[in-house]
Amino acid sequence: MATSPSAPLTVGELSRRSGVAVSALHFYEREGLITAERTAGNQRRYRRDTLRRVAFIRTSQRVGIPLADIRAALGSLPSSRTPTRADWAALSASWRDRLDARIDELLSLRDALSDCIGCGCLSLTACSLSNPSDTLADTGSGPRRWPVPASRADTCDGQETLAAVNS
Repeated sequence: MATSPSAPLTVGELSRRSGVAVSALHFYEREGLITAERTAGNQRRYRRDTLRRVAFIRTSQRVGIPLADIRAALGSLPSSRTPTRADWAALSASWRDRLDARIDELLSLRDALSDCIGCGCLSLTACSLSNPSDTLADTGSGPRRWPVPASRADTCDGQETLAAVNS
């Protein structure tokens, strides 16, 4: 028996169609990223537009967007109707600058890694990635700073100390 194209999806159908494990779908629901209606038998049923939301979640995660930001973005979409192309375009455009900055950071990191690819340990005193110009030699051996986005930097050169990052 064929399912109606407008019929809600079971969690198994949503998993199969989206390629996302059932456990991940349950997690997304607990985190408020997707919602399900419950049948009289307490089984989950998802609107078909949930497929788009799951695809958006997975893609956003792959480019490094935190779940809290994904949740906020999805919360801005209409819940009473399937989001339109314009809805998705507006949501995606709001992240363009952030993604461009992340791309720049990753390119910079990639280029800096080529200087220490031989050891890979980041513990050299003069490592250009963790200790540019060996400015931290007097404070001890090993990495003393961690690269962070310029928008989060508290110190010069767009970097924070490891203690600040880990606090």
